[in-house]
Amino acid sequence: MNKDFADFQKYFKHYQKQFGLTGYKVYFKHEPLAGSFAEVTLNQTDMVATVRLNSKLPSKDILFRNVRQSAKHEALHLMLSRLEARAVSRYISSDEICEAVEELVFKLEDLIVET
Repeated sequence: MNKDFADFQKYFKHYQKQFGLTGYKVYFKHEPLAGSFAEVTLNQTDMVATVRLNSKLPSKDILFRNVRQSAKHEALHLMLSRLEARAVSRYISSDEICEAVEELVFKLEDLIVET
């Protein structure tokens, strides 16, 4: 297995746990992507996410590759996915938006450490 892909999976799983996203079944793919280092797609109803790492970066982007940052970025997208899904829904109540925001606030409370 490619070291970057193995590291990406390890870091993503770390952030998934840290961000309280353990209710999602996550699948990983290492395949060519157009215009991004990584991406996450989601089936919110089934709580299934597919996280992809670009296997064919353009040579101009290789120097900017950071699998840890990409894993964190995609985990944050997963954390915000329910809020995003509610926000773009055509038929949504204010209660549903408040519920999604509250869920996110509780997760962020656990992430923000007092100094």
